[in-house]
Amino acid sequence: MTDPIPLKSDKTAAPTAALQCRNMIAIASGKGGVGKTWFAITLCHALAKRGKHVLLFDGDLGLANVDIQLGLTPQRDLGAVIDGTSSLPGAITKYEEGGFDILAGRSGSGTLAALPTQKISDLRNDLIALARGYDYVFVDLGAGVDRSVRQMAGPAHMTYVVVTDEPTSLTDAYAFIKLSRAANPQADMRIVVNMASSASEGNKTYETICKASESFLHYTPLLAGIIRRDAKVRDAIRAQTPILVRSPSAEAATDVDAIAGRILA
Repeated sequence: MTDPIPLKSDKTAAPTAALQCRNMIAIASGKGGVGKTWFAITLCHALAKRGKHVLLFDGDLGLANVDIQLGLTPQRDLGAVIDGTSSLPGAITKYEEGGFDILAGRSGSGTLAALPTQKISDLRNDLIALARGYDYVFVDLGAGVDRSVRQMAGPAHMTYVVVTDEPTSLTDAYAFIKLSRAANPQADMRIVVNMASSASEGNKTYETICKASESFLHYTPLLAGIIRRDAKVRDAIRAQTPILVRSPSAEAATDVDAIAGRILA
């Protein structure tokens, strides 16, 4: 049995302890279409409902959709920060219905990979400074394993890697874990299984990626939680309304709320 993702040369520097931000959590997926942004929104909302001051940073410039899922039209976004027409604090949008703040991306404006390394570093440092004013900052990373994506995840105290039972989702998530751990052997990666047909099937999905990580990386990512497949998720997204507002007792909503509870615990 061979490692499914051979490690290529990567010159990304490992983040130093000084750059680590204890209240910052990155949310990654490796592959798009696994519900990463919906999970990020719902988790922020769940923590805000528990009285926490939360910021959601949409780190996907090319396919930004936090604002789209919530039906928002921000006056300023991350694109304005990058082109120098706004500061990072000046681009914050207060999402009153959810009780948390958002730094929206700009869909179609390119990807972080197209930015110079120094620009990404400056953006990351500004976000670390901004995080001091919040209980929690969540970074909704772009899908994929590009170095720029992992650079933005670098300061995070931990990273939630969202997966489904699709083989491509598992393979890409494994690649993200492998490259992140190569850059920073202390990286804390935790698995969120989304769209599971049942809790037992979700555990099987977790065991699949866990077995690969243990076999080839000698690393065991913890299970952050399992979110059951729920038709009310799509209904809420279509209505551009958080599921904790539209269907707060839905199975998927209660599953995410349980993850929020574990964060506080």
